[in-house]
Amino acid sequence: MAVGVVGVVLAADLSAPVPTDGIGSGAPSALNLPQMGEPADATMSPAQEAAIGTSVMAELYQYEYVLEDPEITEYLSNMGWRLVAAAQQKPPALDVFMVADPRINAFALPGGHIGFNAGLLIASQTESELAGVMGHELTHVTQRHIARSQDDAGGIGTIATWAAVLAAIIAGSGDPNVIIAALGVGQGVMYQKQVNFTRANELEADRIGIQVMADAGYDPEGMAGFFQRLEQQSRLYGTGVPEILRTHPVNTTRIAEARSRAAAIEKGKLRNVPDSLDYGLMKARTRVLVSSRPGEAVEAFSAELKNGRDTAPTRYGLALALSKAGDNARAAAVLKPAFDANRNAPAIALLMAQLKLGAGQSADAMALFEKIYQSYPTYAPAILRYAQALIETGKPDVARQVLLASQQIFGTRLETYRLLAQAARDAGNNGEASYEMANYLYYRGDYGGALAQLDAGLRSDSLSSSQRARLAARRAEVREALPRNYNPYAREPRQR
Repeated sequence: MAVGVVGVVLAADLSAPVPTDGIGSGAPSALNLPQMGEPADATMSPAQEAAIGTSVMAELYQYEYVLEDPEITEYLSNMGWRLVAAAQQKPPALDVFMVADPRINAFALPGGHIGFNAGLLIASQTESELAGVMGHELTHVTQRHIARSQDDAGGIGTIATWAAVLAAIIAGSGDPNVIIAALGVGQGVMYQKQVNFTRANELEADRIGIQVMADAGYDPEGMAGFFQRLEQQSRLYGTGVPEILRTHPVNTTRIAEARSRAAAIEKGKLRNVPDSLDYGLMKARTRVLVSSRPGEAVEAFSAELKNGRDTAPTRYGLALALSKAGDNARAAAVLKPAFDANRNAPAIALLMAQLKLGAGQSADAMALFEKIYQSYPTYAPAILRYAQALIETGKPDVARQVLLASQQIFGTRLETYRLLAQAARDAGNNGEASYEMANYLYYRGDYGGALAQLDAGLRSDSLSSSQRARLAARRAEVREALPRNYNPYAREPRQR
């Protein structure tokens, strides 16, 4: 898999023989990890990587490219941290997110950001296939392949240029016209060369990624199996090469090597590892959220149910699609058998609570929301959905208490700040609303928008002296993150 970004073509000879080095033994030496204080620091420091990653994420938010869904984000994040726990080298930070793109692809960015296209989750057939892709991309992060690749590329250029080219490649899927438009003729080609990765990086990511996913309890065959199936389908059915095979080139030699490495792993002899219920639920959820229209998803899941595929994920997907189509009462009836059979599945319970609320059963809905929140106090979707429901039912102050009591979601679930802003606004506290909305925009990388919110808050006539001091202090922090010559009117909104 090519590391870095969607649309980056691997410029390496994948047909060359692969050295065998005892992979699968589980010994640290077999993984050939780089030493700490490696030469990568000389070309791109961890601080520079973090700055580039933050800038790229800001661009992706402006493209409205990130699918900001609490349940899907939580599922992917949990898988990522499960793999991290099994890895012998941990990233300084990890941010796994879903991209609202039906194409099949995944990518790693500097600073620990890993993106998964919606199409990849939908196309996977087992949870181990998904874990295989994530294990590979996680290895690119832990081994700092982006920084290491710059040693021969002559440095990183400017952080702003890197951020622009990476975001352009992701949004344009490698379309040279998109890159040239973003950077100017000639310059885009130079920077795209700098984000290509060596064959050694790719083989290291395969090697370590397979071992890590096996140690985490997934089937190590998942990675090779997924790519082989995609490659065969593209040849047999003539549907065109999936995006992930364009940007992550594979051939029979590389697939065979991956299978050999998986077979060499003796620990636990993991094969045919059963999928979690959450995998099926989030796959169904993704299908609905990226459908061009709710009716299309209703038809698809209805057909599956009619054809005998009466599973919890099928009912979950149909219920969510019906809700998107505005039929909450029917959706609740469809979901009820799955809800009754899976009382310990918070994602199903949350959907049922939302359906009840949408159907006008506020008392039952809020009782269920509170029960889920009490049962799963660290489950971010339960916190966020409960807070949103409290706001919708006229209890913004209670919603604020729920959010402020859940410290683990601050800085990791940006929806927290938006809900805090909404709760403050509904409670009539405009200064606090501006402060929290500024935080929401700041953590999305929109420093200019954050500054505008703080300025609006400071113009409020009802501020206490402590509120004014708090807003002014935050304004100084945000202004420090902006260029000294920042002009709020110079930047037009970016269009997807």
